[in-house]
Amino acid sequence: MLFGASNIVAVRFSNRELDPLWGAALRFAVSGTLMFGLVALRGLPLPRGRSLTGAVGYGALAFAVSYALFYVGVRRVPAGLAAVIMASVPLLTFVLAALQRLERFRWRGLVGAVVAMTGIALIAAEPPGGPVPVVSLLLVVGAALTAAQSGIVVKRLPESHPITTNAVAMIVGSASLLAASVVSGESPSLPTSTSVRVAILYLMLVGTPLLFICYLTVLERWSASAASYQFVLFPPVSILLGAVLLGESVTAGLLIGAPFVLAGVYVGALAPAARGASAASSGASRD
Repeated sequence: MLFGASNIVAVRFSNRELDPLWGAALRFAVSGTLMFGLVALRGLPLPRGRSLTGAVGYGALAFAVSYALFYVGVRRVPAGLAAVIMASVPLLTFVLAALQRLERFRWRGLVGAVVAMTGIALIAAEPPGGPVPVVSLLLVVGAALTAAQSGIVVKRLPESHPITTNAVAMIVGSASLLAASVVSGESPSLPTSTSVRVAILYLMLVGTPLLFICYLTVLERWSASAASYQFVLFPPVSILLGAVLLGESVTAGLLIGAPFVLAGVYVGALAPAARGASAASSGASRD
């Protein structure tokens, strides 16, 4: 999705002036409040029981843990490289879903993982913007893993409206991120430059609400790995926006490695046979 790809670039802008955990907490506090406004406006029932537990768990994984890792990681990881790593989410979801018996395991998933990891290694060997700390790369990989697992958590729980699920999840994530920000001694400042203000307002008002409503809407209808296909669309847009808006370089390693990652994701999770297996397994898991 274009929202997700542009969000990655907007996060890089946010990190220019705001401490990462504080920036993420502020983003989801506003977005979550807007979502609750939609809940009230449409008279939607809030999740209860297992649905509420699932929304809280989804918020802890998708918004608190995943975005804490991502915001801290992309302080040093360029937008294009971060998007390529996040493009592996469908493959990670496929593997995690197979390990947790939500979807059937396929050997092509393992082959795809090897190909995708090869691509990431090629990019890391000549990263855009110069050397990137290994810790920062691992943080973004951790964000991708957590994002993949969060989709599986939602898929296992009773269906609820995507707006109410996101409203609860974003507030849970924001509160957790705020607590982490306070503990780590971050400064709760506000942006001063126009570019950062625009980026943060875009994240709060447009990019975040629309992205996650669309994601959970698709997740209700597709398997967990199929719903994560959106991440494959991130790299081309993020690379272009990163180069134009942030002045990030486009290296040979990025141009060579990105197709490897996308090919690995296709082989491991998106090819017709894998999609069919995922859909069949997902259907069986709901019966």
